[in-house]
Formats: sequence, C-alpha cells, structure tokens
Amino acid sequence: MPALRALIASRHELIGVLTQPDRPAGRGRELRASAVKAEAVAAGVPVAQPVTLKTTAGRAEFVAWRPDLLVVVAYGLILPAEALAVPRFGCLNIHGSLLPRWRGAAPIQRAILAGDTETGVSIMQLEAGLDTGPVYLERRIPISPHATAGDLHDELSQQGAAALLEAIDGLVAGTMQPRAQPAAGVTYARKIDKAEARIDWHADAEVIDRQVRAFNPQPIAETTLGGESLRIHRARLATAPEPEGPAARSIPGQLLGMQQDALLVACGTGYLALEVVQRAGKRPVAARDFVNAKPVDGLRLGT
Repeated sequence: MPALRALIASRHELIGVLTQPDRPAGRGRELRASAVKAEAVAAGVPVAQPVTLKTTAGRAEFVAWRPDLLVVVAYGLILPAEALAVPRFGCLNIHGSLLPRWRGAAPIQRAILAGDTETGVSIMQLEAGLDTGPVYLERRIPISPHATAGDLHDELSQQGAAALLEAIDGLVAGTMQPRAQPAAGVTYARKIDKAEARIDWHADAEVIDRQVRAFNPQPIAETTLGGESLRIHRARLATAPEPEGPAARSIPGQLLGMQQDALLVACGTGYLALEVVQRAGKRPVAARDFVNAKPVDGLRLGT
C-alpha cells in the first residue's frame, strides 16, 4: 500500500477510496476488510465498496465524490467507460512493467519467468484497452538473479508510489504530457495458472530456478516426493558436484544429498539447491531440517 500511504501523506486531497467488498476469511469464514480499507479508515478517508462499477447504482457514490483524478492500483474490477469518464483529469494506473512489455495481469511473474534482467513501473493513463494507454513516466530497476516475485513487488510498489506523485504533480501543473506506447515490443502477461507452478525436473536448472522465484509468494512452485506434494519456497542454482560422484550418473529429479545448507537436485541440465521446502500440511522448513526429519537418500522428486 505504498501508493495509498503516499497519497494520504501528500499535499493532494484524497476524497475517497474504492476497494472491493469485505470477503470471508479464516477458519470461521468471517467477513474481513481488505488492508486497503483498513488503511483508509485509519486515516479518516471515506471508503466505498461497490460490487460493480458497471451499473449506475454501483457508480453512484463514486460519482457523488466528483473526483478530479482517479488512481487505480490492482483494483481487481473492470472499470467501464462510464467510470473512466468521471474524473476531469482521467484515471492513472500504476503498472508493474515497462510498457508495452508485459501488459496484463501478471507482469512481475512473467518478467522473472522470461529471464528479464530489467523491469520497472509505468504510470499510465487508463483507457478501454488492456494496459494500452499512454505513459506519463516510468521508473526502471534491475532484476536481481535472486529476486522473487514478492521481492520485486515490494520494490516496485515503493518506486510506483514515488513516480505516481511526480506524475500527478506534472499532470495538474500541465507540465507533463503522456507518450503513446510504441507498437513494437508488445507482450502479454497472462494470469498465472496454478498448474504452471508444477516443476518438470527435465527442464534446465535456470528455468526451474526462475519458476521457483516467480511463484513466490504464490502459488509456490510444487513437485512430488513419494507421491506426496512438496512445495519449493526457495532455491538457488548449484555448482556441479564431483564429476566422479553419484551425481555423474543422476537422472532429473534425483536428490543428491546436502550441498552446504541446501538439498541438491539434478535437473535436465544443471543442478538446483533447495533451501526452503514444505510438505503437505506442514510449515515451510529449511532443507537441513527437512532432511534430518525425513531421509531422502536415493529418492527422486516428481514421483
């Protein structure tokens, strides 16, 4: 919520917050407010929670606010043209990629999966198309070879909040004009399917490493061991073991023992060292604790 906090603390008047309705959560399935709502209420900002903005009734409270500008950050509901037309300065969106690369729902995960070395945030004008609007400004950051989607999300959220305030100031002052997105370089970041988190140990170790990082904190990369689910929370690329050791004759998915503090696994090409794993119904644990509790010599993942 860095963007919301930045707006609350800024010189601009935040007249209201739109967020989705409270949802059932926890074992008791009691209605629970979103973190966005809680933050807004704590700051004394009015909150509206329409089920949809596609109807006149659903937009009524938003329209009554008569906003000059609407800022959209991972709202999760479709904004119809009628809603986009309400603010006189239009609608700004913080998008987690360098547009037009990775338009769509999962730009952070897709950037990691593709092996991108750079990403960023784009402050764009919302329009009817999917992330097709002109861009006011962008902030670029490198993607660390060890960064998870969660790490990138947090860093981009901070960058996006600062860039948003800069864009709003320029928009209101009339000193900043958006640029149309180029026609070349368009890619789409489709929504993540949980099935994509299933690891194929015949793949290259670098591909699997990206998979583990892209799906942390959710849905978490997954494999099987002895027919039971095993989730891989953290891993790293590993150096090749001794050429004359058992790994020289290993097959994809074979567990090769501990390498320092991690559990070594053979891949189609190369090796991966598992650092944090989670058995079904259990909490995530360090690889050393996992091995101490369950001997894995000679076992193979994916079986």
